[in-house]
Amino acid sequence: MVGFGLVSLAGDMVYEGARSLYGPALLALGASAAIVGLVTGVGEAMALVLRLVVGPVADRRGSHWSFTIAGYALTAVCVPLLTLAPWFGAAGLIVAALLIWSERAGKAVRSPSKSALLAHAAQGVGRGKGFGIHKALDQVGAFLGPLLVAAVVAATASLWPGFAVLAVPGLLAMGLLLWIRHRVPDLTVYDPPGAPTAPRAPASSWWREALGARLPPVFFTYAFAAALTTGGLVTFAVISVHLTRGLGVPVALVPVIYAGAMAIEAIAAVLTGWLFDRVGPRVLLVVPVLVALVPVLAFGTLLPVVLVGVASWAAAYGVQDSTIKALVADLVPSDALAGAYGVFAAIQGLFAIAGGFTAGYLLDRSVPVLIAVVGAAQALAVALLLRALRKAATAT
Repeated sequence: MVGFGLVSLAGDMVYEGARSLYGPALLALGASAAIVGLVTGVGEAMALVLRLVVGPVADRRGSHWSFTIAGYALTAVCVPLLTLAPWFGAAGLIVAALLIWSERAGKAVRSPSKSALLAHAAQGVGRGKGFGIHKALDQVGAFLGPLLVAAVVAATASLWPGFAVLAVPGLLAMGLLLWIRHRVPDLTVYDPPGAPTAPRAPASSWWREALGARLPPVFFTYAFAAALTTGGLVTFAVISVHLTRGLGVPVALVPVIYAGAMAIEAIAAVLTGWLFDRVGPRVLLVVPVLVALVPVLAFGTLLPVVLVGVASWAAAYGVQDSTIKALVADLVPSDALAGAYGVFAAIQGLFAIAGGFTAGYLLDRSVPVLIAVVGAAQALAVALLLRALRKAATAT
């Protein structure tokens, strides 16, 4: 668990450092708030939807390590290349969007397999605790990356060198990952004897696996509940548009704010992971509440209030990206984990596209309407989550 956490620490320095600047970078290249929301929303969707195919393929081939390594490599290459976007003139916005999407695709390639490997490795400590510990180490990198970027931006008075410096932690992540792969090639050794398995579909029916043919109905109820929280949680890039354009926050301070958010995200991941193992999955009901609070606070006119909104965003994102995944592992057979995480993420991704564009579009037109839309979606998320928890308890 610690080894994977150190890989994620270095990897998060790369892509979280970059994400802290996506909003200002896209604005500098001529994007509107709606375009920022669309580009980052599509990026988040790619990081999720592509797992629909990648997960089942990884399960069938048993090549979780290969997909994990390839995904990290794609991110490590694409992020530093963002520093070249202004050199393309009018086409710079398109180049930046393509690189952002490619970086997010790298996350899609690695995440189902990495989550499956983590689910095996976490057996010895408890899955809620295991995912929480991993997320905490992950967030150390998410904290350091934006601070590194902020220092470079402040020193150079330009945001573009901030992307270039992230090549260093990218190389470190790749080196650590290859070393761990050499030391522990098969993480299923951590599984308890007699772990349940699911019937394997014929090779010609791989698309049925990609659509979740082997997964129980309660899984889909839970997935749609989580997707509503994903779609309702605006991207930080959209929040950063309000910070810089609406409140006049200097660009160099945006990564610092993001770094603070990453620290809060880590605390939320560890705390909810600990509670998940002790009081059960009902702790996840806090997520829709936090998501509903974000637009109310983060798009206000007073900076202290907006910062509280950023904290709410960070706490919600931390639980979404860690403890929410722990329940998936309890709802599906162990040998369908990567496929299940792929389906789960794909459903979230479909909502992320609509949510990202809607947030950017309404930010320029009507924040009260944005607040109402997000609030209604989270009320439905609570209802579906309660239903999923009841079904899961009955099945257990």
